[in-house]
Amino acid sequence: MPENDQPISAPEPMGPKPPSPLVPPGVWSALSWVRDLAFSVLIAVILIVFIYQPVKVEGTSMMPTLTDQERIFINKFTYHFGLGSIERGDMVVFWFPLDPSKSYIKRVIGIPGDVVYIEACQVFVNGKALAEDYVPEDYRDRISWETHRIPPDQFFVLGDHRNSSSDSRTWGFVKRDAIYGKAVFVYWPLEKMGRLH
Repeated sequence: MPENDQPISAPEPMGPKPPSPLVPPGVWSALSWVRDLAFSVLIAVILIVFIYQPVKVEGTSMMPTLTDQERIFINKFTYHFGLGSIERGDMVVFWFPLDPSKSYIKRVIGIPGDVVYIEACQVFVNGKALAEDYVPEDYRDRISWETHRIPPDQFFVLGDHRNSSSDSRTWGFVKRDAIYGKAVFVYWPLEKMGRLH
């Protein structure tokens, strides 16, 4: 019998000790953060390359809807993959017919097959006056434009700032394959952030 009442320690277990972790927990946390960041960047790249593209508005031809130096997102997916048709009223981004190295943004007024003419700033489409609430009275002009039928796969486009816009009245129609995006959202300046109509 033992000579005192001191507890006896349990014998150590047989066999090798379990290895201590090689990577500290803090490193695993950092690696997890890097993984999440890389995944987020990948998703952003996919969105920008295939769906949304940020662009800067240059010029005043789309005022008051869009002003000079505003930043907007355009949707490249809808038109490129044929999931949506180009409709009258859409604000589209396209390669300028007279210089394909430049991009323009205008509003679609006439689609293929439409008969369009302008009488002293009033636009007529297929014999009916087009209601254009997006063109303030101060931004209208008094220029007329003779009757034209829009050819297949081409579009008649105008700027909202009619007396300060170079558009289809001057250089003609825009071909379908030159149109690569639809303006959908203003993200800068913050006070104008929101969807475009």
